[in-house]
Amino acid sequence: MNSMKLRLIVMNFLEFAAWGAYLTSMGAYLYSAGLGTDIGNYYAIQGVVSIFMPAIMGIVADRWVQAQRLLSFCHFMAAVFMGLATWIGVTSGENGVNGTALFALYTASVAFYMPTLALSNSVAYTSLDKAGLDTVKEFPPIRVFGTVGFICAMLFVDFAEYQNTPYQFCVSGILSLCLAIYSLTLPHCDTGRNSGKQSISEALGLKAFTLFRDKKMAFFFIFSFLLGVSLQITNGYANTYIQSFGNYEGYEGLYFVKHSNFLISLSQMSETLCILLIPFALKRFGIKNVMLISMFAWVGRFGFFALGDPGKGVWLFILSCIVYGVAFDFFNVSGSLFVDKETDVSIRSSAQGLFMLMTNGLGATLGSLGAKEVINHFVYTDPVDPSFMSLDGWRTSWFIFAGYACVVGIAFAILFEYKHKKE
Repeated sequence: MNSMKLRLIVMNFLEFAAWGAYLTSMGAYLYSAGLGTDIGNYYAIQGVVSIFMPAIMGIVADRWVQAQRLLSFCHFMAAVFMGLATWIGVTSGENGVNGTALFALYTASVAFYMPTLALSNSVAYTSLDKAGLDTVKEFPPIRVFGTVGFICAMLFVDFAEYQNTPYQFCVSGILSLCLAIYSLTLPHCDTGRNSGKQSISEALGLKAFTLFRDKKMAFFFIFSFLLGVSLQITNGYANTYIQSFGNYEGYEGLYFVKHSNFLISLSQMSETLCILLIPFALKRFGIKNVMLISMFAWVGRFGFFALGDPGKGVWLFILSCIVYGVAFDFFNVSGSLFVDKETDVSIRSSAQGLFMLMTNGLGATLGSLGAKEVINHFVYTDPVDPSFMSLDGWRTSWFIFAGYACVVGIAFAILFEYKHKKE
């Protein structure tokens, strides 16, 4: 294997392992810590910081600091704050976790982590270009190891029995620290600081926002935002939903109730296969059809969750996990590649930051806050026992999310115009 690709594989493995350590299990921990009704806030704050942090760091990487060095700095800071969040959780006394302090430290950590998703893409694309390799062909097999890292972290947290404890944050911090060190060994990514006289707009990296002048790109970013609403809903609530079955007769002690993170990890396993389909899918069907497939896969993702259970209906949960690979990858990875191909190299990092802003920023923020309102309204229905969760309420919530994804998919099919040229 090409040594460059191997180095990028290690980068992607650590990048997503640091996220996978807590992303799907944090909701279960928050519920066990008495913060169940605040789950949406924790996932929404990822979106809030993604509104400005990836764009800012993308500008810095494009103009002043090499992307691989900025990647190292961001992961180091994320690791520090994750370590402090772990300390807050572990040292909580009889009065429970200090929710304000935990939320503040978690916010600081993800504020530095979220930009690294776009920065790692920029490092990979730049390194592949310098090596004379085709990014559309070579990046997906490299990116798939990010999903492998995510799965490994999820399974470790599950079988180490950390999914209901703050130690999942510690695992994430250690992995981020490892990547902070490793990033310093990655290939140098040139900045534009020596590119000559620049306008204020160019110096600040605001040129990426001129992409909205192009009708095709404007619609692409708008629907990226609308689809981004769906991104964090199952990450935030699937684990808690599956574990809630354990409170009902007939489901107590079932394997997948206890090891809900393992069941959810099937979603990421599906990703590893779907990522490899992206080069074929993009060349054969084009970005519009690939994103349409993703949108309607989200309908299945939510719908199967509504219909399944961890007992005899577990096959529906498994089916939901299978379609998740299509739902996530055909949007996130294909969209990133589309932005890379449709934008000038001088604003590559800024454009990736803008894509992150629309999806994991504005979209995920609205989605997490909206999901919080829906779930808190339909699921927590007992005024006497605030920890009680209604299964019928869960199912109603999942159907609402599925309906939303269906409407977005139909609108995209009608409004987004893109003529694909088969290669």
